[in-house]
Amino acid sequence: MGHSLFARKPVADIVAAEGGPREPAKCLGPFSITAMGIGAIIGAGIFVLTGTAAALYTGPALTLSFVLAAIACALVGLCYAELSTLLPVQGSTYTYTYATLGELVAWIIGWDLILEYGVGVAAVASGWSAYLDSVLHLVGLGVPPQFGAPTGQAIMRADGSAGVAIANLPAAAIVIVITALLVLGTRESARLNNVMVAVKLTVVLAFVVVGAAYINPANWHPYIPPNTGHFGHFGWSGILRGASVVFFAYIGFDAVSNCAQEARRPQRDMPIGILGSLSLSTLLYIAVAAVLTGLVPYPKLNVADPVVEGVRAIGWGWLSALVEIGALVGLTTVILVLLYGQSRIFATMAGDGLLPRMFSAVHPRLGTPWISQIVIGAGVAVVAATMPIDALGRLVGAGTLFAFILVCIAVIYLRRTEPDTPRPFQVPHVPLLPLLGILACLGLLLGLGVYTWVRLVAWLMVGLVIYFAYGRSHSRLRRGK
Repeated sequence: MGHSLFARKPVADIVAAEGGPREPAKCLGPFSITAMGIGAIIGAGIFVLTGTAAALYTGPALTLSFVLAAIACALVGLCYAELSTLLPVQGSTYTYTYATLGELVAWIIGWDLILEYGVGVAAVASGWSAYLDSVLHLVGLGVPPQFGAPTGQAIMRADGSAGVAIANLPAAAIVIVITALLVLGTRESARLNNVMVAVKLTVVLAFVVVGAAYINPANWHPYIPPNTGHFGHFGWSGILRGASVVFFAYIGFDAVSNCAQEARRPQRDMPIGILGSLSLSTLLYIAVAAVLTGLVPYPKLNVADPVVEGVRAIGWGWLSALVEIGALVGLTTVILVLLYGQSRIFATMAGDGLLPRMFSAVHPRLGTPWISQIVIGAGVAVVAATMPIDALGRLVGAGTLFAFILVCIAVIYLRRTEPDTPRPFQVPHVPLLPLLGILACLGLLLGLGVYTWVRLVAWLMVGLVIYFAYGRSHSRLRRGK
């Protein structure tokens, strides 16, 4: 078994390995974990994706798309909650897969998650840069165009002449600042995240409450616009396509499972954090979608800042400024949670010997995996500054859905192979609900297109080369350490 590519790490060994001088500080309670989840989930989804999905695919029926996406996420979220209490260690889907499908599949999913989180952070950082420029314009300032877009992108200079961008410096800068904060300590990062989540929720609730008074019900008719003759463009197929698009608004909640090793009482706190953040975020998404499509005719919502477009329809200038600042804060929390999760997975893989050992080092005073955090932050900052992120958005979704399917499989597998292991939280009706979760994710994958899969496979091939060149021979499980 030790020489097999599919050698598994027993659950008892994974849990027993937690502790000792290398263990991160246990400083997160259920409130902070729920705030981490909301911090990751409510960001690009509310402030960007709502408008695109309504204008191109769903019309006012965007609310139904959010319900479909939330059902898929709830099924997977139940599985995450069970596994995070069964295996209260960091590493997320990577660790769960190591215990079920073996080392090779664990490596593939770990490598996939590094891509998912990294590209996700870079994409959100680009959006953050655009909102920063918008906020600066409120006070008569702005980011020079050549330093506010990815390298090589066509721009219009301040004097009206055409040119190309050098680098997106604000996007790189926010990644570097958040990385430094995460290196300095999880407790401090969590406190700042709690404050930023409070600001973000205040802004979103203000938009819903104020906007509800200005809704024009005529904008909701027809609620489900007739299909144009093409699959995914309005009608019921449009609602399904819309669910595939807005599903990416939920990708952050899997990052919450990385909090398990730093949770004070993971068996109680993790299910509250995962399912609580998912429930609250879904309610807010549905409320925003309903108000937004009631304020603005849906064909006009295909813009980068649809919520700001909704506020303009109300005509309250101060609320427009508040929403732009709220969006900036909201995107900051997404960057923080995704960078946090990515570094924990990186450090866990290094601890297993699949990556160089130094990446698993925990700082003796700060209690954080500082080397992996710095390396990840530097790499993502370069990507955010130089690469156009548009084409990579679907790639993030494909990687996420791939990970979600494996989580559902892991629950079914461990129920059969380790039936007596204590499970403080249990998914009801196994294997039915995990199987429904798998089917829901496969359904959402249908809307992603062939090119997305080609890119994902190319990334995974690079990972396999690294595994066979380094990870396989240095694996602690394989060497019996």
